[in-house]
Amino acid sequence: MSKEDQNKQHKGAKPEGKGPAKEKKGAPSGPKKGPVKHEAPEVDAGPRVPPRLKVMFDETVRAGLGEQFGLKNRMAQPRIQKIVVNVNMGRHIEGAKIPPHIRGQVLETINKVTGQRPVVLKAKKSVSNFKVREGLETAAMVTMRRDRMWHFLDRLINLATPRIKDFRGLPDKAFDKQGNYAMGLTEQGVFPEINMAEAQFTHGMNINVCFSNSSPKLSKFVLEQLGMPFRKPDQK
Repeated sequence: MSKEDQNKQHKGAKPEGKGPAKEKKGAPSGPKKGPVKHEAPEVDAGPRVPPRLKVMFDETVRAGLGEQFGLKNRMAQPRIQKIVVNVNMGRHIEGAKIPPHIRGQVLETINKVTGQRPVVLKAKKSVSNFKVREGLETAAMVTMRRDRMWHFLDRLINLATPRIKDFRGLPDKAFDKQGNYAMGLTEQGVFPEINMAEAQFTHGMNINVCFSNSSPKLSKFVLEQLGMPFRKPDQK
């Protein structure tokens, strides 16, 4: 090997054991300083409790339907399918929009009462007599099913209706041919969740209890057994 080749080999070779070792990029450089996060311990909420009215319907009302109407097959018995809450805001339209404070209070009221976020409905066609134009927001609606529906019906029967002013019972003829029941409230303050001292205006709501496999007679029996306070006929 010539001297030139030996010099090139010594120049290109790296000295061993000399100088600090270079750290690789992205490699951890020790523990990071900062506040230590403590995870909250999991809390056992216990077993899920079914709604009270649903238990009453399954254990008591179904048996009554079999004895009084001969409907022993559960698939042929009427059942509550959903509850729809609707609040009309069309009468408050100014120009082409609903005032923000009215729209906000209606949505907040429905959210507190039902526990669900409402859907704002728009007019499908123009009606000049009601000053409604197609595409304008006119109402807010919520559809409840399953457990949330049963909890709302329980509060409606046992908490809201007794707080109605001069209450003498709900009308018992507000059923359609399919057995769906419709009722209306003139004031949102009948629900204990609403504080009327903070309300900017008073509004009512429409409540529809929708049934399946039912008729007016069957639906009335089911609601009566669940505790719906229907108006009693006047005794002469």
